[in-house]
Amino acid sequence: MNKKPSRSIAQELDRYITPFRYDGSGKFRLKDHKTDEKGDLDKEKAQEILEANKTRLIAFQETLYAQDRWSLLIVFQAMDAGGKDSAIKAIFDGINPQGCEVHSFKAPSSKELDHDFLWRHVVALPERGRIGIFNRSHYEECLVTRVHPEILAKEKLPAKLVTKNIWKERFEDISAFERYLCRNGTVVLKFFLNVSKEEQRERFLDRLEEPAKQCSMDDIKERALWPRYQAVYQDIVRHTSTPHAPWYVVPADHKWFARVVIGSVINAALERLDLKFPRVDKASLQEFDEVRKELEKEGKGGKKRAK
Repeated sequence: MNKKPSRSIAQELDRYITPFRYDGSGKFRLKDHKTDEKGDLDKEKAQEILEANKTRLIAFQETLYAQDRWSLLIVFQAMDAGGKDSAIKAIFDGINPQGCEVHSFKAPSSKELDHDFLWRHVVALPERGRIGIFNRSHYEECLVTRVHPEILAKEKLPAKLVTKNIWKERFEDISAFERYLCRNGTVVLKFFLNVSKEEQRERFLDRLEEPAKQCSMDDIKERALWPRYQAVYQDIVRHTSTPHAPWYVVPADHKWFARVVIGSVINAALERLDLKFPRVDKASLQEFDEVRKELEKEGKGGKKRAK
């Protein structure tokens, strides 16, 4: 009797992937996406999936690093208190730090302002075989810079280039940039952690009870611009979602469910790469035999290594 073929990771986890994926086809309205979605899960079941995804990711990352052909760029965007930091910590716990690097992009330096808006992100891209995580990203240049025009004024662009079309042009540049990365072996995964305004308020209040975390009046001022930020995020997702670099709009009111979605997307994407450890050629095998013989010859008459 033929055995029933086992399901792939993507098939197994599809219910936590496809509903949140937008690749540019059809209409997109941010308000149509729930922030408090939990799927068919409770916290206990979600933790089981999270641990299984973590085990898978550790294995995938080891093979990705050894094969040294593909790289993975993971972009996180969210409103303040959206859960980016904690998601990164939870999902990538146990990953070999040699093969994974996180970049958090703050206000640009004077040197960065003397380059084009993508420059500081390009120099932080992951090498082949590695995972790069952007905690905030090049999308800030179409987000906070758009909400706060005074920031754009500091970028030293020639005046004639700052037109009403600048945001459309940046969307086009970013989409072309991401297409270029995909054509050169970098898989681009983009996550918008979609948190509600009420949940953000609760998290800000919680931060006031934790000395290690901060909540300032600047956060409150940005919170007052919530409708503007939501409108701009909607515009970003609409104009920069493509089949090769879709956006995943992740329900983020329940951190545990957001981590299930993110981890599932990452593992499914790595599975599609069909990663394999490099095969050792005949010449290398012969060299290994010679090395072994030399080491064994050197050890004759000496003490054996303690087991």
